[in-house]
Amino acid sequence: MLRVIYGGSPQASSKALELILKDSWMSSSTPEQQYKIIGVLTNPPSTQGRHSDLIPTEVAHYAQIWNEARDDGIVILTPEHLKQEAREQIAALHPDIFVCFAYGHILGPKFFSLFRYGGINLHPSLLPKYRGATPVNAAILNCDKETGYSIQKMALGIDEGDVIAMDKTTLTGTETAESLLSRCALHGAIGITNILRYIAKNGKLPPAFQQEGEASYCTIIKKEDGKINWKLSAEKIDAQIRAYTPWPGCFTTLNGQQLRILKARDAAKVALQDNSIPKNTVAVPGTVLSYNKQRGILIQTGDGVLIVTELQWQAKKAMDYKSFMNGARGFIGTVLD
Repeated sequence: MLRVIYGGSPQASSKALELILKDSWMSSSTPEQQYKIIGVLTNPPSTQGRHSDLIPTEVAHYAQIWNEARDDGIVILTPEHLKQEAREQIAALHPDIFVCFAYGHILGPKFFSLFRYGGINLHPSLLPKYRGATPVNAAILNCDKETGYSIQKMALGIDEGDVIAMDKTTLTGTETAESLLSRCALHGAIGITNILRYIAKNGKLPPAFQQEGEASYCTIIKKEDGKINWKLSAEKIDAQIRAYTPWPGCFTTLNGQQLRILKARDAAKVALQDNSIPKNTVAVPGTVLSYNKQRGILIQTGDGVLIVTELQWQAKKAMDYKSFMNGARGFIGTVLD
């Protein structure tokens, strides 16, 4: 039986873990393909709330749920750093392979030496495009027509390992970072289960191929990246809002007060079905043009009109555009900064 340690932390990673665990349970019916998650490696609990309660990562939380529901004994490891003590804890589990998705730690040769087959990593882009920490956001920001996932052999260089499996997915221009990452997690998890069954049966990793094409890298996202520049096109601002959902979110200001723009669409996409929606005007970028009860709040950009459908004043609840306009006298005609 193949002994697996899974590494990850956020919600998307927990969704992948859920699917892999369920398949590992079913793999027991075919002993030659059997594998088992014996441990998870995840970030330490974080403090949240007024009382600084310790909250486990989504991966740790799901592993706990699984252990209780199945009376299983998955070991949950939450080291802050992968130093000798943590490596000894991992070695004591006698793992065969490390499976990683959004763990977020730099892994060195001493770590990989603990695993008979090394490690494999699920990366939500078509490598070598968008190496780094934010590939899903980058694909949306750049208005790509397709993206996908790659499962690679882990190497010391960031996302430089040979690719074992790759799959493409078409983008419609409506995806958020949250929904697209979830899609990649589920599809990629299926790919991982196939690879783990292969290793269990054949005693080796599947064939891999070198990454082809010029590598590109995505940057770390900062909170201030969510500030909307109304001089950009409606298409770009629409992409920015979707790429930064749920974090860091996009915002503008009016009279010094922050206004978060949670959902919006490029009017050019809507105008194809509704000729009452203007594609563009000569107004100053950031001008709140009008309120369409069927579509939303129309705001001029540097090129095109943005239709906003969900907003939130700072420290207030999020509202749909109709509820927002009920309490927003004088909003039409203002210029957002």
